[in-house]
Amino acid sequence: MGAKANLANAAEVFGLGIDSVVISHYVGGIDGGRTLDVSDFSGDVIKAGHIVIRSTSDETLYKPLPVSDSEYTTLPEGFEYVGVVVSSVSAAHPMVGIMNSGTVNDAASPYPISAALKTALKAAVPTLIFIHA
Repeated sequence: MGAKANLANAAEVFGLGIDSVVISHYVGGIDGGRTLDVSDFSGDVIKAGHIVIRSTSDETLYKPLPVSDSEYTTLPEGFEYVGVVVSSVSAAHPMVGIMNSGTVNDAASPYPISAALKTALKAAVPTLIFIHA
């Protein structure tokens, strides 16, 4: 069963200010966005540009790519890359837009994106372009 979120919460504002720098050109994404399963996520905010993964056995299960020591970890078994978070949200209310076509400024991404990770993302989501601006 997919993740759930309460839709009746008060609005929250994040003073991060770099969402539009990270997502430098939005072309398209997953219609309606998704609610992420954050049961393994330890941060307070899911930042714009965070890589999103989906279960290959349960198409309703979306999660932020795990992070350890301020770096992305390897793709968990049974998951695939699907895109990146469009704008920062509270991890308490993990309803996100997911971009799968557009340009991401990897220099402003929330975590470093290694060459190997870029290669894997390019193979999985070829319409995402990573620039270093």
